[in-house]
Amino acid sequence: MIKTDVVIIGAGPCGLFQVFELGLLGLNAEVVDSIRQPGGQCSELYPDKPIYDIPGIPVCTGEELTENLMKQIEPFGAGLHLGDEVSVVRPEGDGFHVATDGGKQFSAKAVVIAAGVGSFQPRALRAKGADEIGEDSLQYRVRDPEQYAGKNLAILGGGDSALDWVVELGPIAKHITLVHRRDEYRAVDATVAAMRDLEAAGKVTTLENAKVSELQHEDSELRGMIVGNKSGETFEVDIDQMLVFFGLAPKLGPIAEWGLDINRKTINVDTERFETSTPGIFAVGDINYYPGKKKLILCGFHEAALAAFAIKQRIEPGRKVHVQYTTTSPVMHERLGVKDDEE
Repeated sequence: MIKTDVVIIGAGPCGLFQVFELGLLGLNAEVVDSIRQPGGQCSELYPDKPIYDIPGIPVCTGEELTENLMKQIEPFGAGLHLGDEVSVVRPEGDGFHVATDGGKQFSAKAVVIAAGVGSFQPRALRAKGADEIGEDSLQYRVRDPEQYAGKNLAILGGGDSALDWVVELGPIAKHITLVHRRDEYRAVDATVAAMRDLEAAGKVTTLENAKVSELQHEDSELRGMIVGNKSGETFEVDIDQMLVFFGLAPKLGPIAEWGLDINRKTINVDTERFETSTPGIFAVGDINYYPGKKKLILCGFHEAALAAFAIKQRIEPGRKVHVQYTTTSPVMHERLGVKDDEE
């Protein structure tokens, strides 16, 4: 059980800036995100595209913005839990119990949902029989690489995730069949070369310009797959397990089950505290809704600042929360690790 002041769901720009605003007020945070790197949409959807509307920064890429935010929150030592999805948020005592799919447990005094357009969910395989396969056989993420040791494994996809796992699991799996709908790969050249080395060694078979049309199973356990290519050829391959990496799509996901006031695919909040219908649960950034809402990063930063003050007041109800300025406040300097000139 990890005890903290605040659990932040989402490691995009607003979630990271929320860490900063909480840290200035002396509050600690743990950040959880379902994708494997910080940055949210900035890193997942447009890492190299320029952003022009961040105050004081004429232009930066999504990746550069993420790097700067990560550097900015370094003094506060926030825990970062990536590649793991929050599945449970429930009131407990005067705070909340938060749990993830990966088995992590948190006890927090408040929760901030900064999940952008929702959690990024894996794009599902659409093939005959896929809905009848158990989760032990058909998976969309790797939790324990050792479970694939000695197995006939199929990996679907042609991006970094698919090729990375081909290279990592190639030495321990009995055999890997890689199925890709094209004959060009979106992974980095070095990873593609490593995959080709495994192919030359007989550890990997590639089926390109191809897709899976049917999964064969017995009592929900995977037994094989039927693959067809653009040339009209059909292959029947015996497999024990399958990993699918077709990319990620934004969905509200488990958030929809937490009893919040949902407005289509967003969460209604007030404009004073950015608190949801459940006291102690706040929402900032693209995930929230209020009259006049604009889905801009700079608006999310403003929301994170006001939410931080509201959370401080909630955690310390008997104390007035004063505004202090990072320019002159010794307390802020201490929290930021900045030495005053007179020292």
